[in-house]
Amino acid sequence: MAENSFDLSNINSANINQTLKTYLRVLKLTKKPSREEFLTIAKVAGLGILAIGFVGFLIYVLLVEMPKWV
Repeated sequence: MAENSFDLSNINSANINQTLKTYLRVLKLTKKPSREEFLTIAKVAGLGILAIGFVGFLIYVLLVEMPKWV
């Protein structure tokens, strides 16, 4: 089984301190995206959502509506 399971007997202040330091290091590396970056990410995400929706619609048509036509 994985070592990082919910074993409460292994919790101590050193583990908590190390975990918080790791989280703070990651937060220090982050930055607010520029408007152009945000719009690009939003467009790509939107296209992905539309593509998955289109594939789902095609599957629906093929499996539900197509048998009614035949």
